[in-house]
Amino acid sequence: MKHLLFLLLLLPCLANAQNTLRSVSSPDKKVSVTIGLNKTGEPFYKVSFNGKTVVDWSRLGFTTKETDLRSGYTLMNAQTSTFDETWKPVWGEVAQIRNHYNELRYTMGHQQLGSALTIQFRVFNDGIGFRYDFLTKDNEGKKLTFTDELTEFQMTGDHTAWWIPGDFDSNEHVYTTCKISEIDCARYNREHAIATQHIVKMKNTQTPITMRMADGTHITIAEAALADFGALHLETDVKKLKFKAFLISTADSTVKSVNTLPFHTPWRVVLLSKDAAGILQSKLIMNLNEPCKIQDVSWIKPQKYVGVWWEMHVGLATWDYEATADMMAATGREVKGKHGANTENVLRYVDFAAQYGFDGVLVEGWNTGWKDWFGKMKDEVFDFAKPYPDFDMDRISRYAKEKGVKIISHHETSAAVPSYERQMDAAYAYMKKNGQNAVKTGYVGKIIPRGEWHDGQWMNNHYLRVAERTAQNQIMVDMHEPVRPSGWHRTWPNWLASEATRGQEFNAWSTGNPPEHECILPFTRSLGGPIDYTPGIFEVRMSAYDPKKTEVVHTTVAKQLALYVTLYSPLQMAADLPENYEKRLDVFQFIRDVPVDWDDTKILEASIGDYMTVARRQKGAQNWFLGSITDENPHKFEARLDFLAPGKTYVATIYADGKGAHWKDNPYPVSIRSIEVKKGDKLLLDLAAGGGCAVSFKVK
Repeated sequence: MKHLLFLLLLLPCLANAQNTLRSVSSPDKKVSVTIGLNKTGEPFYKVSFNGKTVVDWSRLGFTTKETDLRSGYTLMNAQTSTFDETWKPVWGEVAQIRNHYNELRYTMGHQQLGSALTIQFRVFNDGIGFRYDFLTKDNEGKKLTFTDELTEFQMTGDHTAWWIPGDFDSNEHVYTTCKISEIDCARYNREHAIATQHIVKMKNTQTPITMRMADGTHITIAEAALADFGALHLETDVKKLKFKAFLISTADSTVKSVNTLPFHTPWRVVLLSKDAAGILQSKLIMNLNEPCKIQDVSWIKPQKYVGVWWEMHVGLATWDYEATADMMAATGREVKGKHGANTENVLRYVDFAAQYGFDGVLVEGWNTGWKDWFGKMKDEVFDFAKPYPDFDMDRISRYAKEKGVKIISHHETSAAVPSYERQMDAAYAYMKKNGQNAVKTGYVGKIIPRGEWHDGQWMNNHYLRVAERTAQNQIMVDMHEPVRPSGWHRTWPNWLASEATRGQEFNAWSTGNPPEHECILPFTRSLGGPIDYTPGIFEVRMSAYDPKKTEVVHTTVAKQLALYVTLYSPLQMAADLPENYEKRLDVFQFIRDVPVDWDDTKILEASIGDYMTVARRQKGAQNWFLGSITDENPHKFEARLDFLAPGKTYVATIYADGKGAHWKDNPYPVSIRSIEVKKGDKLLLDLAAGGGCAVSFKVK
């Protein structure tokens, strides 16, 4: 009733300003946006899809310290245009992407602002993007101190939503599924596995947040091209079923962002689809980012890798040269093993990578500083050009080169970010000297400068500085603990992937990731960019390493294989220990075979949090690979093989859950069989609880 009363009060105001109403529709006419000013000069907009309102009249605008920008706007002009191009990504899920939209530039004057403000709407067949463009007249160089963003998203019903809390400092949460009216973050404050979490408002969520309407329409609220601004979180009005933008503050808690004119905000995004599959197929967020800024991209190579990593998480080794009592106390785990990044151990991984066809070996814990890395809030921690005494960089580099394997460097900053920025040039020069062209960065801890947040303006600019600086040095980057990606991999394709989610490692030492987790990530976190999720765990019970441990990976082994297809990334790790793979080389074969770069992608079925089946065609080949996963419930699906090339016979090698498989009770069985198939055939997929199925289709 309150929601209805609000609309009844608002509509006459808009009716009094009919001369300011302007609309623009998508190329296929299914999506439309209308914007107008009410009688006090406040801008409002609404969005329709397939003839139904999906975002009802919602406010737009900002507040700043310098100027009252809540109201008082007058319409200066409104211009529409059409844009249509097809571009080729350096790597991706498809070989080419169409960028087709109709645009409305709604320009308003404001006496106190002293310059024009344009709200720029781009309307695609699968949703909209809009941003605020602060133009200059006589005030170039003027600073605006933003204190709030007024942008709203008024929902038209109590939709089912998939979300994580509006945490300033971490994305590493499990997702909640509930109605908008039930959104409440209180339970997340009982989470003890995330040391840096900072949840202030109990009704706030992060973006992307995806919703399903009663008629099956799917809506995602997200952002694109996040730069020089705080990340977009949402404040939920659970009674009015409305979301309002909430920006992460700077070190000055009263300030959200300080910007110099001319300036435009990141894009605010609403994805729309008649079903869940359409959300997965959208490239709208990428299209709202600028084209690639790297002229020579020949050195950017999607890759699979192994590494010195999982053994630390399961307690067999340590990052530190000497595992101290402080470190063990900080991590909450007893470590009985040795320093993992020692020369002989790394050479063992290089041999394994070379033997089984992997491109790289990630080495964590190779450099000095780990003794003081966790929770110390020190300005200087790591030296990114100084190995530990037991790590012979020269020998390892020479040996890796001889074997045709690249060492992937690791730059954990412990969130001492200015220290990392001071060392970047020297660190990247050291990498190049040693033949390394990829780095995994990390930001575990409370951010230095003190008072800044992982999702704040200062850090968002840092992530882009790293992407640009690594590109200048022809280095690929994988960022861990950053803000959620917002499509920047189009502009900086050397930014291969990010973590920015609750990854595989939580299964090793916490309550873990529930079976539905990987069935939610593609519809939420993955929409802005690839995840370095580190799949491929074959030994899924931690009691194998310590009988006292009860932690488990909440999937079957077959599902771990399927994740290489369902969780898209051009950077995929075979995360388990080499010895666990060598025990099951027949199962391991799928990880060896599956590519990381694709020419085509087909979503065969999808239900958020329940199940999904995806087929992808290998880059430059006619081979296809299929991944199917489910939540805690068994799932059957008859896949029509219409995606296969006509007139060709394929050998389908099927890696399915074996007899009696169950994510908790019996996660290990994998049934492997090969059959010949052709386009139009059907393949029955029978997934166990928490299970999966992976299939390779190779041309005979």
